[in-house]
This record gives sequence, structure tokens and C-alpha cells, in this order.
Amino acid sequence: MSHYKTTLADEAATQALGKRLALHLRPGFSIYLHGDLGAGKTALTRALLHAAGHQGHVKSPTYNLVEIYQIQLQGQDVKIMHFDLYRMTSPEEFLEAGFREEFNEHTVCIIEWPEKAEGILPPADLNIFLRIAGHGREVELQALSDKGNECLAKLNFAPNL
Repeated sequence: MSHYKTTLADEAATQALGKRLALHLRPGFSIYLHGDLGAGKTALTRALLHAAGHQGHVKSPTYNLVEIYQIQLQGQDVKIMHFDLYRMTSPEEFLEAGFREEFNEHTVCIIEWPEKAEGILPPADLNIFLRIAGHGREVELQALSDKGNECLAKLNFAPNL
């Protein structure tokens, strides 16, 4: 599978990446966001959701574990589930909450801190790793499925193989 690395110079570059990703969302797609606290996971998700058509406030789901958004993709209503698993103490909590059922061909799932449910989560289509680098961020996008490869191809990134 392909991957791409680049540097995001500032918050505006992070927002631009979120906007580009939103253009290529489709039902059944899952994105796993990796990075330390403050690396920009929620900022990227916020930009993606607004670019996908969500008009309201986008807050971090740290305390609720999930925030749900309804948007239109290609003329159909689609639910986006934005998970933040930071506060989970075991992967089984994910199952007990019934979240695994949300991974289907009708829902887009975006997960911050997926390592907290490692072994329980279905495979991602796209892994995004964010690292603080000075005033900006280093970002790596890693396609893990045909859908992920298609997304990277549509983003017109030359893969770093």
C-alpha cells in the first residue's frame, strides 16, 4: 500500500489537508488519527467536517468518546462518527459501548487514539500520523486498503514508497 509524507507549516495547512480529505470521503471509509496530545488530530477532523458540509460546532469527543454528525455525500445522507478513545482503559470498552457496529458501508468513522482499541478495531482505510515539528506538523498518510489507495490517488499525492 502507498503512503505520503509532508510538512504542514501551520494551522492553515492542516485545515487545507482536512478540506482536501473531505472531498474524497465516501460511506464505509475509516480514518485512524495518530499523534500526541496537541498534534492536530481534532483540528484536522474539524476542518474535514466543515468542508464536508457540517455547519455547527465541532468539539473534541474526549469525554463522550464519540460525536455524531450527519452530512450529505454524493447526494446521500451519511453519518460521520468521530471517536476519541484517549480515555479508554481497555480495548473491551469499545466493544461494550457497541461502537464496532458503526463500522459499516453507510458510515464514515474517524478515530483518534486508535491504539487504545488495538486488536478490536476493524482495519483502517487510511492511517494519518501527525507529529509536532516546530510551529508546524509532520504528517504521514498511509493507505491500508483499496479505498485508502484510491483516496491518496485522488488527493494527487505522489506516493513515497
